[in-house]
Amino acid sequence: MSVEASLLSDPEEWNELVERSAQTSPFHRYEALEVIAEHAGTELYPYVAYKGQEPVGIFPVFALRRWPVRAAFSPPPDLEVSYLGPAQLDGASPKQRKAERRHRRFLEAILDAVAEEIDPHYVHVRTGTEYTDPRPFIWNDFDATPVYTYHVGLNGDLEDLFMSFSGDVRRNVRKAEEMTYELSEGDAADVERIITGVRERHDEQGISYNVTPAFARDLYRALPEGTLRAYTCTSEGAFIGGKLTLEDDRTLYGWQTVADLDSDLPATDVMDWRVIQDGAERGLERFDLIGANNPRLCGYKAKFNPEVRTHYSLERSSTSTSALKTLYKWLR
Repeated sequence: MSVEASLLSDPEEWNELVERSAQTSPFHRYEALEVIAEHAGTELYPYVAYKGQEPVGIFPVFALRRWPVRAAFSPPPDLEVSYLGPAQLDGASPKQRKAERRHRRFLEAILDAVAEEIDPHYVHVRTGTEYTDPRPFIWNDFDATPVYTYHVGLNGDLEDLFMSFSGDVRRNVRKAEEMTYELSEGDAADVERIITGVRERHDEQGISYNVTPAFARDLYRALPEGTLRAYTCTSEGAFIGGKLTLEDDRTLYGWQTVADLDSDLPATDVMDWRVIQDGAERGLERFDLIGANNPRLCGYKAKFNPEVRTHYSLERSSTSTSALKTLYKWLR
């Protein structure tokens, strides 16, 4: 039986499919997709692939049209949306041959629909870590580049986990126990405050950063309560740092962080240890530190004794490689 793709614009039905897949993230939820589309200036195409009446996968795609160029993204660039792309649903055959055929037909059905309805000159997809087989993309003329992140397991004993961290993390957390500060969950205003701080830090370093306080605030308000959390750290009324996390029923994501590096309080270590404890108490399986590609940042993140995980950046273009790169920079 063939696999066919169609658009699904029912948020409740879409989210039921999101919750059925082990390859989704909070960014796959329909509420998040709508916010992303609005702030990226794109048109959302929420594709579902069906084998008969059975849904076999979802693939949210965002169309960006800047005459004369048409592009398709999942996710769009510049919003720090960590993972998106295709997500297969449960029910796949345990036999490898049938599972691969189902996967390939799912992806090709979506790509055929994208070609017909968007007809892009350029396609860029970034998958999550649970999407482990990019070969159907490669077989459809995509260039696949592995990228990396870190996972910290949350299922074991917390004291054992803490003792697995580097010595300076442990010293910083213990040092903070002797200091006066408040670390608490905030609200939409704190979400905006944290992103404003992140933007200021990037400006100081001369690094482009296009996430706006409005985008993060709208995500916070649109997603179910507890999906996006804002942790703020203050001392004597002064803002020392903040951290935004996302979570589903399996994974805690450390999304955006800022800290006052001139403060004596080691706010980054303290906040990370707090969110790890909270995630473990809520029964989550892993803490995704989001990103293990920048050597400078890896030096900090590796202190939590994480596991390196792979996901994929996938590109296809009707133009030459050099033109593709120029196009992507222009669209950003």
